Amino acid sequence: MNTPITIRKLISEDNCYEMLRQLRWPEGTRCPFCGSAEVNRRGHDEVHRSCQRYQCKGCDRRFDDLSETVLAGHHQPLPVWIVCLYFMGLNLSNRQIAQELDLNEDDVQVMTTALREGVDKKSPEPLQGEVECEEVYIVGSPQGPSRSRSRPGALGTAPTA
Repeated sequence: MNTPITIRKLISEDNCYEMLRQLRWPEGTRCPFCGSAEVNRRGHDEVHRSCQRYQCKGCDRRFDDLSETVLAGHHQPLPVWIVCLYFMGLNLSNRQIAQELDLNEDDVQVMTTALREGVDKKSPEPLQGEVECEEVYIVGSPQGPSRSRSRPGALGTAPTA
């Protein structure tokens, strides 16, 4: 019997969680609620065994590697989110991503929307000056246009605040 090799099978959940922790807390785990570095490990998630649980000594709240992120509260495993984000970077459509990940298109729509909104919320300040971007949709603020589109390699001037 030939088992098809899919990208989902090639991605290690352990490696994804380790990478997430390094990117999220480069100077050590911090409570997402109060910012305290005084936290205790409290085991792992029952379903996603690589997901570390913690308890904050400062505010006594419990959290895990995904708490207070756009990935929290969703049923898809972290490697699926990572690959979905990678495919978004390759400019694949939601339909193509759904086919590659063997997911329902509605689930992929929820995932890509959450990832785009998370990137938008994480943006530190509005773009200014000369900006170069690939073909991408940028969700505007209520004061500006609802969507803008650029061509690959096109240069433009972003509005100043």
